[in-house]
Amino acid sequence: MSALTLLFAGAVLVALLLKLWLATRQMRHVALHRDKVPPAFAGAVSLHAHQRAADYTLARGRFGLLQAAFSSALLLGWTLLGGLDVLNLLVRDAVQPVLGDMAYQLALLTAFVVISALLDLPFELYRTFVLEQRFGFNRMTWKLYLADQLKGVAVGVLIGLPLAALVLWIMGATGSLWWLWAWVAWTLFQLLALVLYPTLIAPLFNRFTPLPEGELKQQVQALMKRCGFAAKGLFVMDGSRRSAHANAYFTGLGAAKRVVFFDTLLSKLNGQEIEAVLAHELGHYKHRHVLKRMLLAFGLSLAGLALLGWLSSQVGFYTGLGVRPNLDAPNDALALLLFMLVLPPFMFLLSPLGARLSRRHEFEADAYACAQADGRDLATALLKLHEDNASTLTPDPLYARFYYSHPPATERLAALRAQS
Repeated sequence: MSALTLLFAGAVLVALLLKLWLATRQMRHVALHRDKVPPAFAGAVSLHAHQRAADYTLARGRFGLLQAAFSSALLLGWTLLGGLDVLNLLVRDAVQPVLGDMAYQLALLTAFVVISALLDLPFELYRTFVLEQRFGFNRMTWKLYLADQLKGVAVGVLIGLPLAALVLWIMGATGSLWWLWAWVAWTLFQLLALVLYPTLIAPLFNRFTPLPEGELKQQVQALMKRCGFAAKGLFVMDGSRRSAHANAYFTGLGAAKRVVFFDTLLSKLNGQEIEAVLAHELGHYKHRHVLKRMLLAFGLSLAGLALLGWLSSQVGFYTGLGVRPNLDAPNDALALLLFMLVLPPFMFLLSPLGARLSRRHEFEADAYACAQADGRDLATALLKLHEDNASTLTPDPLYARFYYSHPPATERLAALRAQS
């Protein structure tokens, strides 16, 4: 048994045990505080809403335990137990002699994605049509669900396959520094996607209508002018077709930026609260959080591809993870799949660092919103969204530190009140 085998198996086990321990802590803490609204929210949140949020959190926690255990078992099945090795042999022997190396590698990637999606399907269906349905969040019909899946497959074929073919060609044609050229291609694709997604991809799945003329639009435009934020348009998205959850965001780059409001958000908040929520989102823009996260992602992808560039040339990388490398066919697709499988357990252990950075950005955006709008309106908006989204007000502190990209409601509202 190689050192890589032991390291990988250990990482999978540690990550799983940590997930189970944190989830158990969260469920215990939420259940312990289920029957009493925290003093900071007394009078603002009803006991019924608080208990609904607790029950939703507990249901998601139990589901998460099962999914974490299954995902870890599946990961070991793909790697150390030989699943990917068997799949590779079947696809290689069937495709490579007839259609050549590129077709074989694309077929291997496609087969892996399809099998993974089918294995995840029961969890996705339960999450959408049982768990979310039970708490009144799911509004998606089977017809809409199937339409989304077909559109997703079409987008994957039209965009994913050519991109995969480009990366595989780069790996095979540009020598030992292929990882650098692959990173350049990936980065350019990400930037292009930011520009094209709002106008070409997103409308395939949702309807975007201009924000109607009126007082709200005037408020929003005045806020954007004060903040020096230029956008190509203000749009309302029909999020209610799929879910009762609410949100607002801006997307795109440069002059192509768009501000998007979920219709569910507009139905739940008043004009001042919507203005405060948008001011928070603009705070991310003014503090360059999006740019900072993008640069961080680009840097991490460069480091990851450089590591893969070295690992892919090591026989032990394949054999240590339960796969026999090809002798008469390229191993590029195998290397990509193995790297995608191996990386998550190690990255999970680093996730608190990203969560901490994200929470700091949220506090900064809140402070900006308080300066450009009324912090009290943002506080009431957050309370409404917490209640409507059934977000628990009593998370386990350690769980929140590890996972939460947004500060817990108690900390966030205390900071807002101090600035209002």
